[in-house]
Amino acid sequence: MKLGTIRDALLAKQAVTEEQPFGPDVLVYKVAGKMYALVGWKNDPLTVNLKADPEDAIAQRERHAAIAPGYHMSKKHWNTVTLDGSLPEDYVLELAQASYDLIVASFTRKQRAEYEAWEPTGPGDGFGLPFEPPLPGDDA
Repeated sequence: MKLGTIRDALLAKQAVTEEQPFGPDVLVYKVAGKMYALVGWKNDPLTVNLKADPEDAIAQRERHAAIAPGYHMSKKHWNTVTLDGSLPEDYVLELAQASYDLIVASFTRKQRAEYEAWEPTGPGDGFGLPFEPPLPGDDA
């Protein structure tokens, strides 16, 4: 999977922002301010950390060599998925959706109201963000 493909999928969800709070090598995707994905965009192959239900996280690791405990994250709640082509793209996108859904399900009433009222406003909101990583050979 190419950077453009995973990035577009992560940003396409409601109330998502793309940030770089950990430095230039990691793209962090937040839904209503809570992290749901981190992309090691300079890694070769690309990696993406995704939140997972603890039981699902273990099962995913056991079934797929490209899924490991979350790098620099809670090993109980996060997996690192290596985008080396060994996993079907649809499966990776399902894992990303599950991560997003876990975060949304954890919202308080106040956070849920803000999430439901959210509308894109321009740069910095996940759409049209000034950060544009170089995508050599990325035709996705």
